Amino acid sequence: MRFRTFCRCLALVPVVFGLAPAGTVLGAAAELGVRHRIDVMVLAEPDAPILSRLKGAKGELSFTVRLSANSKESKFFGMLRPSFPDIVVPDGPGKPLVQQTKLWEEDVCHQRRGLPKVTVTQLGGHFAEGEGRVEVSAINRHIGLLVPPDELTPGIKLDQGSDGFGLFYAFRAQTRNSRLNVDLKIYPIDCFL
Repeated sequence: MRFRTFCRCLALVPVVFGLAPAGTVLGAAAELGVRHRIDVMVLAEPDAPILSRLKGAKGELSFTVRLSANSKESKFFGMLRPSFPDIVVPDGPGKPLVQQTKLWEEDVCHQRRGLPKVTVTQLGGHFAEGEGRVEVSAINRHIGLLVPPDELTPGIKLDQGSDGFGLFYAFRAQTRNSRLNVDLKIYPIDCFL
């Protein structure tokens, strides 16, 4: 009787060990992760002073973006400082001052844990030269300080959409007086862990 029980157990050993690697491989292949890409575009509102007075003028813009993108596999926190030195003011509304440009992209696939936290904290630059020069200097409001003359309002949520790069979530930072919009598009890109 003991011999039969022992033989049955030996017969099950190859079956158990044969299925274990297949289950592990199938489980790992099915795990879908994500990595993010952030693009930026700068537009002027139709009533922006630079559109009404400075069509065709050259200028430059730079801004600061605070980015926090943390997961178990990838950690990033810092300030991004893109600058665009050769901007030409378009001849009408609806045309961007800065074409859509990649700002940041993760190179590591990680578990899904929500979107990165992105905030435009300041925007600066100028358009034209001489007496007609227009300066742009917009910052966020801070507790305990006076409201800035050209306040920058970040975090305005826009409708999600889709374009040539895929599905995106969009957020806008808008200046009060200079009437400029910094649009950020966050693309979640599917990948395998």
